[in-house]
Amino acid sequence: MSNKEVKAALKSARDAIRNKEYKEALKHCKAVLKQEKNNYNAWVFIGLAAAELEQPDQAKGAYKKAIELEPNQLLAWQGLANLYEKPNQIDVKGDLADVYQKLLELYESGDKQKWCDVCNKLVELYHQEKKYLEVAETWQKLIRMKQEEGAEKTELHQLWKKMIQLLKDSTRNQDNKTGQLLLSAFEHALHSADTVPGEDHQNLYKDFIQCLSNFPLEVDRLEKACDDMMALYPTISYPLEVLCLHFVQSGTLSEKALHCFSRLLEMDANSGPGIICFGIKCLKEKKYKEAVKSLTEGLQKTNQCPAAWHYLAEAQIKIHEHRNAVLSCNQALEALGTPEGPNLQWKNHALQLKAEALIKIADADAAEEAVKALEQIVDGSSDPVVLALRGQAYLNKGLMDEASKISQELLLSHPDLAEAHALEGFIHYSQKNYEQAEKSFLNAIERKAGTAEYHQYLGLTYWFMSDETKKDKGKALTQFLKAAKLDSYLGSAFFYLGNYYRDIAGDKSRARGCYKKAFELDEMDEESGTAAVNLSVELGDTDTALSILNEVTEKARPGTAKWAWLHRGLYYLRTGQPSQAVADLQAALRADPKDCNCWESLGEAYLNRGSYSTALKSFRKASELNPGLVYSIYRAAALEQILGKYETAIATYQQILKKTENYVPALKG
Repeated sequence: MSNKEVKAALKSARDAIRNKEYKEALKHCKAVLKQEKNNYNAWVFIGLAAAELEQPDQAKGAYKKAIELEPNQLLAWQGLANLYEKPNQIDVKGDLADVYQKLLELYESGDKQKWCDVCNKLVELYHQEKKYLEVAETWQKLIRMKQEEGAEKTELHQLWKKMIQLLKDSTRNQDNKTGQLLLSAFEHALHSADTVPGEDHQNLYKDFIQCLSNFPLEVDRLEKACDDMMALYPTISYPLEVLCLHFVQSGTLSEKALHCFSRLLEMDANSGPGIICFGIKCLKEKKYKEAVKSLTEGLQKTNQCPAAWHYLAEAQIKIHEHRNAVLSCNQALEALGTPEGPNLQWKNHALQLKAEALIKIADADAAEEAVKALEQIVDGSSDPVVLALRGQAYLNKGLMDEASKISQELLLSHPDLAEAHALEGFIHYSQKNYEQAEKSFLNAIERKAGTAEYHQYLGLTYWFMSDETKKDKGKALTQFLKAAKLDSYLGSAFFYLGNYYRDIAGDKSRARGCYKKAFELDEMDEESGTAAVNLSVELGDTDTALSILNEVTEKARPGTAKWAWLHRGLYYLRTGQPSQAVADLQAALRADPKDCNCWESLGEAYLNRGSYSTALKSFRKASELNPGLVYSIYRAAALEQILGKYETAIATYQQILKKTENYVPALKG
């Protein structure tokens, strides 16, 4: 085949392709290749025809052969790109990216528009594959190309915004280089904006600040961005809110931080971050109740702030709301997810705080949960304070040997650690080894005198050690007073002060004050509430007794607060108000339907009200629950007599006299 014939055959092949006669084209190309096996155009035409005939492997082979012959010729690369772009091509994205890269190289010095088109395609491909670094680097090349061509500021602004859009999902799992390119895109977009200040520019600034807050190491950049936005938009609270939450999360309360807190609340008194910051300020000032109130309110508005949940748990522990503190720690841990860097420290703090709260709840289930929390603390096994907490959790679970082992190891390895001596004290106290417990708690106090719990337990040790130490003012009383002074929310310290003043000093008025304080601190403390009511009655102060009972019953859910309903019911019974007595005693029975004395009192209330049938039923119920209640059996007989059931009444009187021969009311009946 001559040169002329080769050219003619190639022309025929081109015409056949144009006319969609692909098989015909293949024949012409094969004829050429018989003569010239390295003819570039023949291989390209085979690639084109084979691709159209759904023969992708043959097409791919032909294009690759052509590329091998002429690596810097466009046609084969374009054909290969078209082949890989077909929807039926699977697992070719990596190859397609390589083809686009080569096309960029070939177009770079020539057709700029085609270079841009391929660049867009390559970026889209990388984006689908979530290869964000390649997206960023390729898009930057496009922007550089546009800058070299003298593109308008508006066009460049849109390109930087598009880059931000492409990389916005990369912040969760990006490498540092991608992150820096994203932040750089934000800065370029902000500087190239037309209308400043303006709504679009303001929203872009918000997005930039939001993005920066995901970068723990970009603190200076975040603070500068917030300051710059505040200067441009002084009435917008957003940058201040982000800055305040940043200070909260960083754990620093510098002068600048406090200034930001005040400024934010002045600007917007209902701002969630502002209220959170005020709560933290209260916590640092030891205003714990105000701290709990503000942090709770702030977190209802802005709940994705792990550090704020941690501070709330801290404040709740200070006022002994241990169950609520556990819930707050759980919220902190949920908000943290799987943390790294500074957030890992917050996770460890939250787990330790959760364990402390669970240990204070002091039941076996809570202790088990505390052990699980402590196990999750990174490097917790080498932290002596964490080990001491683990020892307390084991003690609460009843695992004395494990607790003792930790205690002994800590005393050897950390003899100056207050928590090690306290743990030893708790173990001795639980075993009623009061003399050894005294030594341990004194050692703990020597090392950490400001811990109320140590003084409280030393006071309890003296209280149960002997009558002498219980009565000695310098022993139990002194320790309870110190505990109450160090922790004014420690209800149990006030309860035992009440016991001391009532049982040892005989000072009913002071004892009543202590019980009342203990009950105000913990409304679940029935012993303190009952003691405060009883002493108020003994002191002739029924108003105080009633105010306590009214407060409890108003808040009580159905089936709870039996002691308060019972006490108030008995008061109404004594003061001739049988209808109110009936209502309260019924409420007490909803909490404990098997209290025979309560049924007896209810019978008395019905009797005083003149409801004889229901009174009879109540007295019978009381005697069923406790056959030894002679008074209830007698009252039932008397009511049977009133109701004309004489035979039954006689039988009931005889039943009483069998047990108690000289029971005069029965004889009279």
